[in-house]
Amino acid sequence: MTNQRSKFIIIYQYQRQGCSVMYQIFIADDEAIIREGLKCLLDYEALGFTIAGEAANGESAYEQIIAAQPDVVLLDIRMPKMLGLDVIKNARERGFKGKIIILSGYSDFKYAQEAIRYGVQYYLTKPIDEDELEEILCDIKKQLDEECANENAQEHYRQKARNTIIHDILSGTASFSSFDPRELQLDASIYQVLIYEKYNHDTGELSYRFSDLLRVTNQDYHSYDTIFHNGQEVILLKGPLAIQKFNEFLDRYQQEKRPQKDSPLDSLFITYGSCVSSLKDVRLSYQQAAWLLTRRFFCEQEQHTIGYLDLPEPEHLSSVLSDDLQEEYASKLFGYLQAFNRNMLAETLSHLQTQLYNAADSIAEIRLFLTDLFLQIKERINHLYNNANIPFPGNAEIIKSIEERYYLYEIILYLTEQFELVISSIGTSSRESVLDDILHYINHNYTNNITLENIAPLFGYNNSYLGKIFSKKMGQNFNSYVDQVRIEHSKELLLTTDLKVYTIAEKVGYRNVDYFHIKFKKNTGKSPAEFRRENKA
Repeated sequence: MTNQRSKFIIIYQYQRQGCSVMYQIFIADDEAIIREGLKCLLDYEALGFTIAGEAANGESAYEQIIAAQPDVVLLDIRMPKMLGLDVIKNARERGFKGKIIILSGYSDFKYAQEAIRYGVQYYLTKPIDEDELEEILCDIKKQLDEECANENAQEHYRQKARNTIIHDILSGTASFSSFDPRELQLDASIYQVLIYEKYNHDTGELSYRFSDLLRVTNQDYHSYDTIFHNGQEVILLKGPLAIQKFNEFLDRYQQEKRPQKDSPLDSLFITYGSCVSSLKDVRLSYQQAAWLLTRRFFCEQEQHTIGYLDLPEPEHLSSVLSDDLQEEYASKLFGYLQAFNRNMLAETLSHLQTQLYNAADSIAEIRLFLTDLFLQIKERINHLYNNANIPFPGNAEIIKSIEERYYLYEIILYLTEQFELVISSIGTSSRESVLDDILHYINHNYTNNITLENIAPLFGYNNSYLGKIFSKKMGQNFNSYVDQVRIEHSKELLLTTDLKVYTIAEKVGYRNVDYFHIKFKKNTGKSPAEFRRENKA
C-alpha cells in the first residue's frame, strides 16, 4: 500500500512539473535589478531548480525562508533591516537546513569565514559570473540528490507532492481525480482558511507563529496544515475540532477587544474566510481571506482580526474619488477651520472616512486622494494666513506620513491633529463654546476610549485645567459624565434590542463586561438583566 501511495503521488508531481524533483531557490538582494538579473541569468528549470520567491530586505528574507523552507538561498550579505549573516544565524537557529550561497559586492572573505560556522559553503562576488553560479548549482543539486537518496525518498516525494497539491487547492487548479484526500490526510467534514501577517510597521520580528499556537491548542496534529502561498502564511483548518478551537480564540478576543500587551495576538493580524464543506470549495475560503487582507486598511484601532462576515457586498462598493469630491471636502474643511468649528471638522472627516470605506478605489488611490486633499487645504491656509506662522510639516513629510500609516483611521487622526494645530495658530473658539464642543464630542464618541488626556489636546487645553473647568460647569467630574452617557445609551439598547449584555457593554465603550455591570448597578440600582426584565415591554 505504501509503495502504491508513493507511486501515485510521484506521478502527480511529474504531471505538475514535467520532471523529477525540482528544488526551490529563494533570492534575497536589496537591489531589484540584481534580483531580476539573477532570475534571468540561468535556465534554472534545466538545472533542476525553480525560483520560489524573493525579498528586498533581510527581515523579509528571514520570514519567508522560515515559512517556505527553500532548498537553496541566494543571499546578499549586506541588506537593510537585517544583515545577511544575521539572517543565516537566525534561520539556522530556527532549524533551516537549506543550502546558502552568499552574494557580496565586497571581496572580503571575512564574511565567508564567519558564515562557515553556519554551514555556508559558497561565496560569490558581484558581478555574478554565470558559469561559476551554474557550477555551484550543479554541485548543490548533486548534494541534494544524494541527501534525498539517503533519506526516506518516498516520504520526501510525498511531502513535496502534498505541498504542491495544497497549493493547487488554494489556487483552484487542483486535479481532484489525481489524489486521494484520505491518503494525504486532507479529508474532513469542514474546512476554513486563515492568513496571518505582522500587525503593523512597528511590529518587529514575529515572536509567535500562529501555526505554533494552533499546535498547542489542537489535540490532533493533523487538524490543520500551514503553507507559504503567494507570499502569505496560510493555514488550512480541517475538521470541527480545529475550527471550534479557532472560534474560541476569536470569542476571547472579541470579549477582550484589545489583545494583552506582548501576547501572541498583539503582534499578529489575522484574516479568515468562511467555513466550507468540500475540499473543492477551499479556494473560496482562501480567496475571501486573501481579499480581506486588502481591506485591513479600513480596520478600526486595535483590530487584529477581520473575517468573512466583514466582506462588503460588491454592489455596495463604487468608485467615489474625483476632483469634484476633493474640491467639495477641501472647501468644507477650509471653511470649518476658519470658523474654528471643531465639531463640524470632526463630523466632516468622519463622513469622509465612511465614504472611503465604501469606495471601490484602490488603497493607493485613497492615500493619494487624502494627501492631495491636505496639501490643497495647506496651500489655501498659507495663502490666507501668510503671517500666522502655522507649523505645517513640509510637503515631503506630509506625503511620507500618510504613506507610512497602515490604516485609514490613522490618516484621519493625523489630519485631525494637523487641523488642530491650524486652529491653535490662527485663533481659537470662545471659551464659553468649548464646553459645548466637548459635550458634543463625548456624545458622539462614547464608544471609544475617551479620556481627559486624549481629549484635552484636541481643544487646546491642559488636561488638569480642563478637568477643573468641566467639574465646575457640569457639577460632576469628566469620567462620571462619560459613564452617565454610556449608561443612558446602554439602557436604550437593553430596551430596544435583544443583544447580549456583553455585546451592549462593548457597544457603549466598556471593554470589560464586569466593569460595565458595576457601573450600571451603581447608576440605576439594578443589574442590566433586571433593568431589561422590569422595563422592556
